[in-house]
Amino acid sequence: MASIKKYVRVTKEFPAFKTIDFKWSDGIGDDFPRIEIRVRDEIVTFGVPDEIKVDETGVIGGGVHLKPAEVNQLVAERGDDVIFFDGRSAYEARIGRFKNAVIPDVETTPDFVAEIESGKYDHLKDKSVITYCTGGIRCEVLSVIMKNRGFKDVYQIEGGIVRYGEEFRDKGLWEGSLYVFDRRLKIEFSDDAKVLGTCNLCLAPTAQFHNCSNLACHKLTLVCSACEAASPTISCEDCREQD
Repeated sequence: MASIKKYVRVTKEFPAFKTIDFKWSDGIGDDFPRIEIRVRDEIVTFGVPDEIKVDETGVIGGGVHLKPAEVNQLVAERGDDVIFFDGRSAYEARIGRFKNAVIPDVETTPDFVAEIESGKYDHLKDKSVITYCTGGIRCEVLSVIMKNRGFKDVYQIEGGIVRYGEEFRDKGLWEGSLYVFDRRLKIEFSDDAKVLGTCNLCLAPTAQFHNCSNLACHKLTLVCSACEAASPTISCEDCREQD
């Protein structure tokens, strides 16, 4: 813990990171095996770097930032005119999502542009659209992309699902578990979290992802504890079809 606090303190000494929003989460060292710093044209790769403009405050022209309580207030005021739009890969939404959210059919972040331009969501362009993602970073860019394509009233949750879940746990508009990008693969905000996912083998309720046992495959599959105990290896649906 002392080393982590030192890392946070030193990072904030750099002017560009003075107001960085660090998110704390319980875990052990093996959950986070390494840190990597890479230089990229985009903070998250949507494939449209020329559309993204930044200044000293961040991305220019994105959605209106809403604090968690303001999200609930907007929904209370506008009702069905508010649409939650998931900014994550579709598999993440299998175990957790905002109530009645639109889940785009995407596997990777670059898929979003073609998905939005497909016309599937044109009927939402006059709605109040709240984009959301794990920590709010992807939505900094997604909200710009959506506004550039005719969505008129676009919002994003300040701090993402993490900040919303920390404030409202499982008594708000979020349901289920949150997929995370470390060895835990998911977290819950309380012991009352709903189980939204279903086992790919027996359809029993589960929120636990497993990596495909095929070392050449990186796909995740949902498997309940009973099927995990009964199976010597766990394969994704694509690999099972090939066997």
